[in-house]
Amino acid sequence: MARSQVDRGTRLAYHHHPHHLIAWATSATVTVRTGARDWLVPPTHALWLPAGTPHAVDVLRPGDSCTVAVDATRCPITWAESVGIAITPLVRELIVYLDRDPRPDPRRTRVESVLLDLLEPTAGTTLHVPLPTDPRIRTIADSLIANPADQRDLAAWGHEVGAGVRTLTRLFSNETGMTFARWRTHVRMRAALTHLAHGTSIGATARAVGYRKPGAFSDAFFRVTGQSPSRWLPLGVES
Repeated sequence: MARSQVDRGTRLAYHHHPHHLIAWATSATVTVRTGARDWLVPPTHALWLPAGTPHAVDVLRPGDSCTVAVDATRCPITWAESVGIAITPLVRELIVYLDRDPRPDPRRTRVESVLLDLLEPTAGTTLHVPLPTDPRIRTIADSLIANPADQRDLAAWGHEVGAGVRTLTRLFSNETGMTFARWRTHVRMRAALTHLAHGTSIGATARAVGYRKPGAFSDAFFRVTGQSPSRWLPLGVES
């Protein structure tokens, strides 16, 4: 168990561990990059990182974080890839208990087993952006990550990268598991979280990521994250 406070701007380059990790930003805003995916997990969830997974960390908003290391040789969980997991009230209390009382004894062993039994993967509430490898749509992806306010549709992008709309549509679906529109929305919401964590107003954030009306942006933000944009503003900053 490791609990710590993390400061905004802190960056950890790609590294890996010999054990599984439960990475939980209890109040901070943290992104975790794992090769082809870029994750941002809200405090209601954590990220399961299998042993040996290369990952890098960026802190967008300061706060508390908690990391649980799990012995890979004795762990009953066999998830081969990184995945979001729900931090339910019971899971939260079990982690708090294990952190508060580090003494090794039979009771702790039982609590550890219950914690691992309760962990469930959940794909719908973690915010990750799958990165494609095909050079045509990777060009589009890199451009939109650099400028999420870009309004060009697939027809316009097709002229730039030399591919038809049907080809690009198929490639986005095959390589990211999302439609182009949904993938772009996730990119915009990821960028929005960075702006909000830095104290940018909701209106200015909406414009920065391609929305003319704050209401439309707030609706899209809630659909993707399940939260209002104001929840991500630093304390004392007005929306």
